Amino acid sequence: MLVSKQRTLISSSLYRKSHSSFICFSSSSISRHLSDLGFTMRSVSMVSTLELNRNESDSDSSEVHVPKFSGKATTILRRMLAQRKIPSFQVDHPRKKEQPDKTLQGLCITGRLKEAVGLLWRSNGLQLESDTYSMLLQECKERREYAKGKRVHAHMVVVGFSPTEYLKVKLLILYALSGDLQTGGILFRGLQSRCLISRNAMISGCVKKGLEQEGLFMYYDMRYCGIIPDQYTFSSVFRACSALASLEHGMRSHAVMVKTCLKSNVIVNGALVDMYFKCSSVSDGYKAFDQFLDRNVVTWTSLMSGYGYHGQVSEVLKCFEKMKEEGCRPNSVTFLVVLTACSHGGLVDQGRMHFDSMKRDYGMEPEGQHYAAMVDILGRAGRLQEAYEFIMKSPCKKHAPVWGSLLGSCRNHGNVELLELAATRYFELDPTNGGNYVVFANGYASCGLLDAASKVRKRMENAGVEKDPGYSQIELQGQVHRFMRNDTSHRLSRKIHNKVQEMASLFMDVDYYPDDLDTSYPL
Repeated sequence: MLVSKQRTLISSSLYRKSHSSFICFSSSSISRHLSDLGFTMRSVSMVSTLELNRNESDSDSSEVHVPKFSGKATTILRRMLAQRKIPSFQVDHPRKKEQPDKTLQGLCITGRLKEAVGLLWRSNGLQLESDTYSMLLQECKERREYAKGKRVHAHMVVVGFSPTEYLKVKLLILYALSGDLQTGGILFRGLQSRCLISRNAMISGCVKKGLEQEGLFMYYDMRYCGIIPDQYTFSSVFRACSALASLEHGMRSHAVMVKTCLKSNVIVNGALVDMYFKCSSVSDGYKAFDQFLDRNVVTWTSLMSGYGYHGQVSEVLKCFEKMKEEGCRPNSVTFLVVLTACSHGGLVDQGRMHFDSMKRDYGMEPEGQHYAAMVDILGRAGRLQEAYEFIMKSPCKKHAPVWGSLLGSCRNHGNVELLELAATRYFELDPTNGGNYVVFANGYASCGLLDAASKVRKRMENAGVEKDPGYSQIELQGQVHRFMRNDTSHRLSRKIHNKVQEMASLFMDVDYYPDDLDTSYPL
């Protein structure tokens, strides 16, 4: 009887307290509420070992009398027992994580590259399949998202994924296109088999980076290894020869292309014509163009650009008319070549006619470069005020090269007022161009304003802006020699300097001794 009375008192007191408590199903909340209800987790564990629905007769006969709870306390205990029997509620049994390959591939297919790279780094160090990495790198390359491609490579390194030769080539192409030739060179040297694709990537990367001689060296190394070049190889090699003005290397490469009997390619044909013209072989450039069976806007534009490069304005305009007669539609680059030719030839009316025909006849909206060329046409003709009004009426007032063209014209014609205005507008848009600082200073100097010119140069120094140095180069016995100001890196620099001094003295009067010909005379 005593035990029964105690059980009744406990149940009634728990019932009153349970009505004032708030039920939460997390383990921490359960512990807190059980504490509020008047018993500890130790007693709860004792209860959980027994059946809550034990008969009262069994409870009376046992030595340990466990109270039979009622109300919300019983509900909490039942829920705890149920959670212990269901493994999905337990922290010690985590769910098996699935590989996110299908999700990442789906994001790449739908063009959601940013989300794919973000999900890649949230995959908790899981290694992906080789195909998934390949798709991510391909998407980064096509979208020119080279920084994201480097993040994909970093993920491979972090998770310890060993890329295949195919993936290494893809990484090499990515780094070559981004201009990181140092990392690209490491990947290239680590390849087991240096195939044509990997070599083309390195040659193209060197040419784009301005390392034309290194690109030619890799081309000859490829030929030494017996690898037959393709159209992509020749496209890069011809561009390298154009930049170096190396006619000998260009003709050698052209001969190899003829021997390999490659199928005609528009990009290669355009690069070939451009190479001959840049190497000052106008006749060979036209002969190469005349042999093309497939002429399109690219090859025609290369031919016109070559004639314009040598100042043959009439030939540019003739080729332009002939191109239209053959039914070839000009593009924006073609019109830019024509406008530049009109500028150098002083053909204001024809230049304006071609500028207006872009939108009138071909539905092309002129871009900033076309407006800059038109300003240059007016400026070279001395019509500076008209050029300024043309800029103010154009939609390209915030295009820096437009003001740069006016700046150069004002320097040539000595218009100080417009010179200062054009310089102010230009440096507001592009304060890092060192070339136009020099043009601005020279404009002041040509007008006799030496103090103002000195201030401009000092302003340039304070801004930390440097002008790209000019250079001269010459090809001798298949080797290109380049000379820059204050550059003594050439192995025959001292002998060349002495020869220049000797030749300079032969062209001077006997009684004339210049003061500026000293040992530091720049080559």
